[in-house]
This record gives sequence, C-alpha cells and structure tokens, in this order.
Amino acid sequence: MNIHEYCPEKVLPLQKAVQKIQNGNRVFVGTGCGEPQALIKAMVEEQTLQDIVIYQMLSSTLANYVHEKAFSRRFSLKLFFISQAMRQAAFEGKIDYIPAYLSQIPGLFLSKRIGLDVALIQVSPPDRFGFCSLGISVDITLAGMQSAKTVIAQINPTMPKTSGDSLVHVDDFDYLVEHDESLVEFLPSSKNQEIVERIAYHVNKLVDDGATLQIGFGHLPNAILPYLHDKKDLGIHTQVITDGFLPLFKKKVINNKKKNYLPNRVVASLCMGSCDLYRYLDNNPMFYFRSSQFVNDPNVIAKNDNLISISSALEVDLTGQICTDSKGHLFYSGIGDQVDFIRGSSMSNQGFSIIVLPSTAQNGEVSRIVPHLSPGAGVATTRGDVDIVVTEYGVAELHGKGIYQRVVELAQIAHPKFRAEIIEQAKKHRYIFTDQLPPSKQDLMFLEKYNSHLELEDGKHFFFRPLLPADEFESRNFFYSLQETTVYYRFFNKRKVFSREMLQEQWANVDYRKNMTIIGLTQVGKHKEIAAIGSYAQVDTDTAEVAFVVKETYQGLGIGSYLLKILDKIAKENKYKRFTATVLSENQTMIHVFKKHYPQAKLARSGGGEVEIMMELE
Repeated sequence: MNIHEYCPEKVLPLQKAVQKIQNGNRVFVGTGCGEPQALIKAMVEEQTLQDIVIYQMLSSTLANYVHEKAFSRRFSLKLFFISQAMRQAAFEGKIDYIPAYLSQIPGLFLSKRIGLDVALIQVSPPDRFGFCSLGISVDITLAGMQSAKTVIAQINPTMPKTSGDSLVHVDDFDYLVEHDESLVEFLPSSKNQEIVERIAYHVNKLVDDGATLQIGFGHLPNAILPYLHDKKDLGIHTQVITDGFLPLFKKKVINNKKKNYLPNRVVASLCMGSCDLYRYLDNNPMFYFRSSQFVNDPNVIAKNDNLISISSALEVDLTGQICTDSKGHLFYSGIGDQVDFIRGSSMSNQGFSIIVLPSTAQNGEVSRIVPHLSPGAGVATTRGDVDIVVTEYGVAELHGKGIYQRVVELAQIAHPKFRAEIIEQAKKHRYIFTDQLPPSKQDLMFLEKYNSHLELEDGKHFFFRPLLPADEFESRNFFYSLQETTVYYRFFNKRKVFSREMLQEQWANVDYRKNMTIIGLTQVGKHKEIAAIGSYAQVDTDTAEVAFVVKETYQGLGIGSYLLKILDKIAKENKYKRFTATVLSENQTMIHVFKKHYPQAKLARSGGGEVEIMMELE
C-alpha cells in the first residue's frame, strides 16, 4: 500500500508529528529494541513540550537524555522495568518505577487505570492490504496503542514482520512518520564463563528432551541457552527472544514438535537481540507474537505440559524469598515475567521453575544466598512459589519443604566460604537446631563425575549420586520405610529409631574420599526418593569397610551389585586396595552379591553368627 495515496493527510515529518503531543500529556512509548528512536528524539528535542509523563517498559533511547537538567523539568519517567541503561538514573531517583506483573500491565492501560493520551510506536511498512507489523515489540505495546487517544507510528523498513497479535492496520494510526533507522540491539555483556558453565551444567540435567522452556530477562538465563545444544525437540513459550536462542533454532534443537499447546510455534511477546536475530524472525512463520496479557497469563502458560521456567535473581534468603528488582533500597530491574511464569509452570503438567544466580556478588565478597533479604529489598517471588534454585555449586530443591530443609539445601549451594556463617545465622533466627552441622567447605563439583543412571528391566530408571547434607530428611524416610528384616540385616539389631543426630552424623562423616556414601533415587511424581544406600568407610590406609541396603521393592534387580561397582571404582581412585564387610550368616543374598563381584573373596565366620568377608580390589 502506498500511504501517500491512501492516507496522505496522516503522513507527517518528525517535527510536525511530535507537535501533536500536548503539554501535560501522558505518552506511552514502545518497548525495548522496538522503541521508535526517531520519534523519541524528536519529542525530547521539541522544546515547546512541557510536563510530559512517559510510560515505558524497557527504555534505551531516553537514557541519552535523562541525566540532563532540562529533561527532568519537562519530562517525568514512569518505567515498569529498569533497563541496564537506566539503572544509574534509577539509583539517582530520576525514575518512577511501577512494580507490576507483566501479564497485568496491558490491563492497566485497557481499563484506563493508567490513562494514555498519546502512543509512540514503531511498525514495519504496510503490506498491500494496509497491515503493518509491530514486529519485535508486541508485549505491552499493543495495549498501549489500543488505549491511547492518539497513535503516532514510525514506519521503519528495518522492522521485521511477525505474525500473531502484531498485525495492525494503518487505519488504526492517527499519524504516520516514515523514518528508516537501525533497530536498537541488545548484546549481552560477558559473564564469568566458568560460573556460567557450571550453572548451565546443573540446568542441563534438569531439562529433559521435549520440554517447553521460558527464559526470563537477564544475562545469565540467556547465557545458559547455548549449553542446551544436546537436547532434542525443545519448545518455547516465553516473554522475550534473545540471541541465545538463535543457535538452537538453527540446529533444530528447538523445533516445538513436542509442544501440546500451540505446537510448531515459538510463542513470544518481545524480541531483544542482534540484527542477525531480527533477520531470522522476519516473515518466519515459526514465530507467533502475542501480547503480554496472553503470553504471560499463568493460565495460558499452564496449558503447556512440561513447562520449565528459567529466570534469575539478585538474592535468595534462607526461607526461599526471591528478590529480583532491587539492591536494597535501590531499584535495579523489575518484577517482569518471573512471577507469571513461576506460577504458570507450577500449574503445568510436570512443569516446574528454576531460579539461577551466581553464589556471590561484588567479586566474591558478598553471598547472594543470605539469612534475610537486604533492608529495602523487595520480595518478587514468595517463599511459597519458589521451586528450584541453582548456583554454580549445585541444585537446591525447595518446593514442599520446610524452613529447616530449605536452610540446609541453600547452605549447600552457597559459596563454601559463606556456608558456616549462613548456618550460624540460621540458628540465631531459630530456623534450624542449635547442633546443626554446616555443609562441607569443599567445592563438591568433582562429585558430578560419580553421578550415573541405571535402567531396570521393567524400564524404571534409577539415579545414583553421592550423599549430600540436604539428603538428611529423605534418608530418614528411607530407613523408616524399610521392613524389620532389612533393618536387622543392615544394622544387626532391630533398630526402631533413626535419630536426627544419627543421620546428621552419617553425612557429616562423608569426606567423599576416605569415606563415601552413594544413594540410589527413583522418580516419584515430581521428586526423587531414596531407594538404596551404599557406603564405604576407612578401616586403615589400604582397607575400607563396605555396606549397602536396598528397599525391598527393588531387591533382586541388580541395584546392590550396581552400587558395589560404583563404590569399587571410587575406592580404587582413592588408593584403597581392599574392601571388608561384615554380614549376618543368614543374609545369603548379600553374601552372594559380594562373592559374585569378587570371586576370590575370603570368608571367615566370627562369633555371633557373622561372616567377615575380605575382598581385594583388582
């Protein structure tokens, strides 16, 4: 369509267009990389404009003016999210931050709770039917445009054309400005690559093939994406598309084939990235852009089975409260999409959420896992919503767990130098028992090599890994679930009580070299339960005593033998030459397992009906 023929009265030069804004107007500006830069510059440079209130979500161009003295006299900035370019201005009190869930911001406009006089947006040129595209910024831009009394659109040939809610007709615009310019690019700054890789390693283990992902705002979630390259058939339902997705699109890792809701489509609301990403999106039918009111609606999100939400945080307290938008009293970012997707993922069939963050800040001087949030810090995600927290030191599963367990889980993934202090503070808060032992100060990343999977003949999967402090409660449940005979065979007495002190001592005595305990877990619903435990403990420099116990349901399926193989391998790595075991003579099943694995084992009967078994580690 030729707009000069179809609606010549609407086409204006930049200066004439911004003169349609009146003093005292409330002006909405399009979001992030889709913002109309030329219109923004022209508005600011129009000296006759006074007392203008500007509403925007992610702001970039205005950062060039916000520190000028004249700007604050003429303009008032109200932002729903503080971009990196605007943080200093926010710290200096030059911005009015509006905390709001992204899913609800469009409703604030449409209901007139926030009235808008003018909307400045950017669109692609109209097609032959007169339809333009909002391109990479549908999010809250669509509602802002629909709610404003006057809409001024910058037509930019560089804006990609996207499908979904992005199509708007030139009849819906009051004024049009033709201006060709490069779009704003969002190129994430580099992070500590070792920390990124370690966090990504843990996240990778949590993401199964065929899952549908949401990746939240922030450099860290985006940086994790390339480390999912080994996955298959991933789907996307997310607020923002960034460059981190691009290699996964091109390698068909993300193909959306397994999505049960809106299959074969990437559902998104916003795009922030490079020109390469914008070109990939242009006229690409795989992408389906909808407003934030739809994309971020928890009820819509929940329609996706296996929806995994991955977002970041500034700090996490020991009860599971998450702060994302402020550093103490200083507003830093925004609530954004986190709460919407965390709640949506919790309602999704087999869905869950992951919060990722480095364990420290300020060059390692400050822990991000804290006894309590910093004074003034806002709680974006409540302790009742949080599911999984990941740092470079591991995974803390918090959902459905009490404060005591949460403290142990989070202390375990804190930086080693802060763990003892965290436990001491938790004791002062009465979160845990006064005799609680702190987790090891070791960096336990080396234990990952001891993780393994075993598929049984019936198709059931077992996951094996070293025992951790956070397993105390689950190991309690395991021992109490055992039948009396199994307990007797393991402990040589009819033990009735497995005290907290005993279980705490069990993991506290594991140094993962001289002493080792491996647990076998099986999936039950959304969580894993301990079904087997195997250990060795030092007798002398060459010898370790070995023992294991398997839940009755899984006995006779090779679990014991598999545990013995794992312990054998680890013991030899740690320079042991032999295993010894004490077994009741009537426990022929256990004796058989040892003799099968060590045909040259030497058996000797001792008093009390016990058999001493000596096994050389070849």
